[in-house]
Amino acid sequence: MSRPLAATEPDPWRAPVTVAHIPDTGLHRELEASAAERQAMAGLAGVHDILSAQATFDVVPKSGGRLQVTGRVRARVGQTCVVTLDPIESEIDEEIDLTFAPEAKTRRLEDLIEEGQDGEEPTEVANPAEAIVNGIIDLGRIATDALFLAIDPYPRKPGAVFEAEVTALDPKDHPFAALEALQGNKRGKKKDK
Repeated sequence: MSRPLAATEPDPWRAPVTVAHIPDTGLHRELEASAAERQAMAGLAGVHDILSAQATFDVVPKSGGRLQVTGRVRARVGQTCVVTLDPIESEIDEEIDLTFAPEAKTRRLEDLIEEGQDGEEPTEVANPAEAIVNGIIDLGRIATDALFLAIDPYPRKPGAVFEAEVTALDPKDHPFAALEALQGNKRGKKKDK
């Protein structure tokens, strides 16, 4: 999942997990963003408020140093209806299913995708793994990314319908009216001669 924010933006919701501390049986985490974290996320997402944000994760070790991260992000977001401009609240319930791998392996997979095999992506790298950076994965950042990607950029209040103002067209006002006017001027000049 690519980060919708610029790489220089700070991560407002952090929950780092050190990969070396994840037991063979896996790890379960439940997160809830604080008021300050939700306020920072709302500013970065360009919404009025993030009224609540929770996430649950299961992190399971796989072969080759890979990790499978599954979970769900739930949030309530305060936005503005694009039709009525009234404040509204949107519910977000987003599933997460990502694979993480050591950075060196993800670079190799990216190279394979670029090269391709006979113009096709190999099936094993169709969904490349995310990189484990410095031996850490940040569940807060994963939750924030999923939340940001799920926010509706054009939220509408239930039942709100945009009604364009319709005005009757003048029959003389059509795409070829200017051409007809020119032809009319030419005809008038020919008669004058």
